[in-house]
Amino acid sequence: MTTLECNPPMDAQRMLADLDLDHFRPSRSTANARRRKDRLMRALFTAAFAVALIPLASVLWTTLTHGIGRLDLGFLTHNMTGVIGGNPTAAGGYGGVLHAIVGTLEITFGAMAISIPIGVMCAVHLIEYARDNALAKTIRLLVDVMSGIPSIVAGLFALSLFSMIFGPGTFNGLEGSVALALLMIPTVCKSSEEMLKVVPDALREASLALGVTKQRTITKVVLRTALPGIVSGSILAIARVIGETAPLLMTAGYVVTTNVNLFSGQMTTLPVYVYQEYSKLSANCPANAGDMCVPTIPMERAWSAALVLIVIVLILNLIGRIVARICAVHTER
Repeated sequence: MTTLECNPPMDAQRMLADLDLDHFRPSRSTANARRRKDRLMRALFTAAFAVALIPLASVLWTTLTHGIGRLDLGFLTHNMTGVIGGNPTAAGGYGGVLHAIVGTLEITFGAMAISIPIGVMCAVHLIEYARDNALAKTIRLLVDVMSGIPSIVAGLFALSLFSMIFGPGTFNGLEGSVALALLMIPTVCKSSEEMLKVVPDALREASLALGVTKQRTITKVVLRTALPGIVSGSILAIARVIGETAPLLMTAGYVVTTNVNLFSGQMTTLPVYVYQEYSKLSANCPANAGDMCVPTIPMERAWSAALVLIVIVLILNLIGRIVARICAVHTER
């Protein structure tokens, strides 16, 4: 039986001694140049961040200062029934946005119920089934084209669709939801597709190796892993459409009373309410009206409604982040 003899390994300290580490050490001028570039880039990034915050802070501050004065409980709990000019109503208020809040929430949730399942399932088909075949390329092209469709075109499509099905002159909240869903689907689909791409293939392979079906792997592993990104993309889609005015004017219409039925009758949304009040500019006040008549009440109502819309978007963002955090997959280290 032969024994293989091998030389002992070289001592680690001897190896370090043989290496010329000074050759890799940067010179003083190079180190100073790197520090100067680092400080310059930090200053540029900080300045860009500050410039990006200026319009955001300006919009929030302007809306807050102009809208907080008329925003009270009566403004949130009353609609525009009985409002004539700048005079107060019989209830003592000057009108409110209750009907617009109800219409905004119902139409937005209706658009979410239509667009999010379609967008997510389209992304799943592109990533998990179609991959890069001809059908997938065609779908991606159509989604990119839909991303650039003007909102008024989506409104015209929904108006034409419901006119063909239910007859001309049809206005309801569902029609507005369909118009907004057309604008949301591209955003949901693209964001969901990108989130599904970053899910490691090792997770899919491990699930399939354990005997889990492909359908269950997608629903329990892939979608759960990508859920925070999908929720973020859905929130971006909601923020994209919740402020639309033109398609909702054509589909949902405008009414001064509160309509809670999404499938029948006209509904008012906050952007349409802001547009209608702003277009009035001022209210008529007779000479003998006294101090009770407020000629600037339409602009005050418009600013307050805009502030309410910003608060609703903020609340929806918080709800989406909470849902994503609760439903996300937590890995133990």
